[in-house]
Amino acid sequence: MQVVEINSPELRKAFLELPVSLYKSDPNYIRPWDHDVENVFNPEKNKWFREGEVTRWLLKDGAGKFIGRIAAFTHPKIERNTKTPTGGCGFFECINDQSAANLLFNTAKAWLKTKGKESMDGPINFGEQDKWWGLLVQGFEPAQYGMNYNPPYYQELFENYGFGNYYNQNVFRYDLSKHAPEKFHKAYQKLIKDPDISFDHARKNNLAKYAEDFRQVYNEAWGKAHAGFKPMRKEQTAAIMKTLKPIMIEDTLIFAYHKERPIGIFLSIPNLNEIIKPLNGKFGLFQKLQFLWRLKITKSFRTLSAIIFGIVPDFQGKGVDAGLAVMGQKWMIEPGKYDFIELMWIGDFNPKMNNIAEQLDTKKSKVLTTYRYHFDGRPVERHPIINVKKKSEDA
Repeated sequence: MQVVEINSPELRKAFLELPVSLYKSDPNYIRPWDHDVENVFNPEKNKWFREGEVTRWLLKDGAGKFIGRIAAFTHPKIERNTKTPTGGCGFFECINDQSAANLLFNTAKAWLKTKGKESMDGPINFGEQDKWWGLLVQGFEPAQYGMNYNPPYYQELFENYGFGNYYNQNVFRYDLSKHAPEKFHKAYQKLIKDPDISFDHARKNNLAKYAEDFRQVYNEAWGKAHAGFKPMRKEQTAAIMKTLKPIMIEDTLIFAYHKERPIGIFLSIPNLNEIIKPLNGKFGLFQKLQFLWRLKITKSFRTLSAIIFGIVPDFQGKGVDAGLAVMGQKWMIEPGKYDFIELMWIGDFNPKMNNIAEQLDTKKSKVLTTYRYHFDGRPVERHPIINVKKKSEDA
């Protein structure tokens, strides 16, 4: 077997095509857009290149056939909660062969050692945690867009090499044919006795307002929950809303207010994987027209992905979470447009949010594990639990 560093357009194409051959008999695999994967490795598109580095490789067998791939990267954000210098690996794909997987992991480790790293997290993204993060270990069915999908044997490949579980991210599925539990309705009725409490959903003709409302809640809620948090700037939230606008469904982006102050957010988007499956990773003119037809005209999706849920600290425990759930029922459930909503990326270190999801009578549909591997072989400590009495309600 031979490891080849990717340094040409032909090898970049092979990197994108490798999963197609591995998953050709798996009906649950949905190929992501090629340009979204390639943008991760493009310094002009990915801001993580400002402070980080990345290299990626392909693995050939003796006959010259590509049988695996991996990327390795460094960035200060990977090391926010680490005790030792830590890098990352991701975009791992491999045949069911431990020696092949070990060669890929060893290649990533050797490169990270040259960068002064002593540990490696994976599989993670060279970017934020809302895409390509964690190894699927439960729920081997079609994934939401941006979520890793892999065969069950990958877990053995990682754990046999020496990776240990750092934390799990849970995905909960809520059946939208059901109403929110009665206790949520009671909490909501109590909450709205306060005339200063109101709810609204986003509107495309006033995105600047909702971008700023989102920023305020995000900075308050997440800022007090995470060490080393950097407040989101106005231009960042404006860029997020601009990105969301083409796929935005106004009544699935819900805001809670006290007077004019935004105090809570519950943001969901369509599961794009239901729309892009026939496009086979391409996004040329014809595929763009297909995408818009399936998104806007035929509405070829029945699942929503809840991407963010947060409440500012001084309004936690006052029923705002119940209010957001009930308003979600009003705007998402009652019209009967959708079958399910998936509550995404809830870390097992966040018992408050897991408890909220469970109280909604959800089903845990997927679990993705972020692994850590210490080069000196010492055991992995699990991610610290968020203090539920002091930390915010965020996913």
